[in-house]
Amino acid sequence: MTTTTTEINTTTSTTTTTSTTTSTMISTTTTTTTTTSTTTTTSTTTTTATTSTTTTTTTTISTTTTITTTTTTTTATPTTTTSTTTTTTTTTTTTTTTTTTSTTTTTTTTTTTTTTTTTTTTTTTTTTTTTTSTTTTTTTTTTTTTTTTTTTTTTTTTTTTTTITTTTTITTTTTSTTTTTTPMPQWTITGGMSIARYDHTASTLVNGFVLVAGGSGSAGVLNSPELYNPSTGTWLTTGSMNIARTYHAASTLANGLVLVTGGYIGGSSLNSAELYNPATGTWATTGSMSIGRYSHTASTLANGLVLVAGGYNSGYLNSAELYNPSTGTWATTGSMSIGRYYHTASTLVNGLVLVAGGSNSGILNSAELYDPLTGTWTTTGSMNDARYYHTASILSNGLLLVTGARSYSGDLNSAELYDPSIGTWATTGSMNVERAGHTASTLSNGLVLVAGGFDGGSYLNNPELYNPSTGTWTTTANMSTIRGLHTASTLANGKVLVAGGVNANGVLNSAELY
Repeated sequence: MTTTTTEINTTTSTTTTTSTTTSTMISTTTTTTTTTSTTTTTSTTTTTATTSTTTTTTTTISTTTTITTTTTTTTATPTTTTSTTTTTTTTTTTTTTTTTTSTTTTTTTTTTTTTTTTTTTTTTTTTTTTTTSTTTTTTTTTTTTTTTTTTTTTTTTTTTTTTITTTTTITTTTTSTTTTTTPMPQWTITGGMSIARYDHTASTLVNGFVLVAGGSGSAGVLNSPELYNPSTGTWLTTGSMNIARTYHAASTLANGLVLVTGGYIGGSSLNSAELYNPATGTWATTGSMSIGRYSHTASTLANGLVLVAGGYNSGYLNSAELYNPSTGTWATTGSMSIGRYYHTASTLVNGLVLVAGGSNSGILNSAELYDPLTGTWTTTGSMNDARYYHTASILSNGLLLVTGARSYSGDLNSAELYDPSIGTWATTGSMNVERAGHTASTLSNGLVLVAGGFDGGSYLNNPELYNPSTGTWTTTANMSTIRGLHTASTLANGKVLVAGGVNANGVLNSAELY
C-alpha cells in the first residue's frame, strides 16, 4: 500500500521599490506692461501719476521625474514530499524435515577355535520427522520519498526607469500700482528787476547769468541793463549802454561778448552797435551797420559771423549785413526777396538761416533761406498762415516750430513745422489759446514752453507745452503774473526765466521761474 502525500506551497512575493529623482529646470520670462495715467490739475502744484505696472512672470518648471521600480519576485516552486509507505507481507514457509535414523547394530561374536564367525546384525530404524514451519513475515516498508523540490526564490529586480517630464508653466501676474506724487512744473517768483521794462532783450551769458538790456519803461526808452544771478535769484546793475534803445537785437558771440544792434529811439532807427563784456561789466561801441533798423533779426552763424536781416527804417527792409567779431566791422551780403519786420530768423541744423513771416504792406507767409557759403537767399515753402509777432523754435529732431501770431483774422493759435530736408511746412496741433507777443522756449526734455502774450486786447498768463512726439499741446501751471512782450531765457539749470513785459496794469519789473 502506497500513500503519497503532496504539499504545494506557491508563494509569490513582489517587492516594488520606487526611487524618484526629480530634476527641476526653471525658466522665467518676465513681461512688464506699464500703464501710466497722469492727472494734471493746473490749479494745484502737483501731478499725481498712477503707474500700474503689470508684471507677468511666466515660470516654466521642467520637472524630470525618474521612477526606478524594483520588482522582487519570489517564486516558490512547489515542494512535493512523497511519503511512500510500502507494506510488504512475506510469507515464508519453512519445512524442516528431521530424519532420525536409529541404527541398531547387533554384533554376535562366535568363536570357534579355528574359525571365528562374526555375525553382525544391523537394525536401522529411521524416523523422519518433517517439521513444516510456516513463517509469515510481514515487512512494512515505509518508503518516504522526499522529493526535495528546491524552492528557488528568484528575486527579479526589474528597474523600470520612467522619466516623466512635467513642464509646469506658472504664469504669475503681479499688478503693482505705484502712485507717485511729483511736483508739477510750476512757476515761482524770483527777484524783480530794478526797472520795469518791455520790448527789451535777454541774453544768457557763458557764466550762467542773464543780461537784460534796453527796452521801454514807464519813463521811455532805456539804456540800463541788469544781470540776473540764478544762484541767488537776484538782479545786479551793470554798466549802461552808450545809447538807449528798444526793438533792438542781441546776439551772444563765440568769444562770450554780447552784441547789441540797431533799435529805435525818439522816432529814429539806430544803426549803432555795442559790445557787452561780462568780465568787466562794461559796454564798448563797435562798427555801425550801413543802415539803421529796428524790429530786425540777428543770427549767429556757424562761422562766428552775425547775420542781421530786415527791419524797418522809413520802410520795410530786405537788406542784410554781416558782422565780423574779429574786425568789429560790417559787410553787406545778399538781400532778401522781400522786405519784412517782426519776422523770425532761425539757424537750422544744416547751417542755413530761415527767415519766416513778418509784416510788409501786409502780413507775410513767405519764407527764405540764407546760405552763409554763398551769401545768397533762396525762397522756400510758404507757411500755411501769414503771421507776425510769432515765435520760432528749433526742435531736437531738427524741425522748426512756429507758433501763434497776429494775422489778418486776429491772433492765431495755429502752429506749423518746417522740415529743412524737404523745404515744406506742415500744420501740427493747435494751441488751446490764440496768442501773439508771447515767448517760446525749448526745454531740456524736448518740449516747447509757450508763455504769456496777448489775445486781442487781453494779456495772458496761461502757458502751454508742445510735445514734438505727439504734435499736441497741454496746458501747464499758470504764471503768477499776466504778461506780454516779455523775455524768456533758458538757464543752465534747465529752468526758464521770464522777465518784465507789460499788461493792462502797466509795465512790469517782476520775474518768475518755470
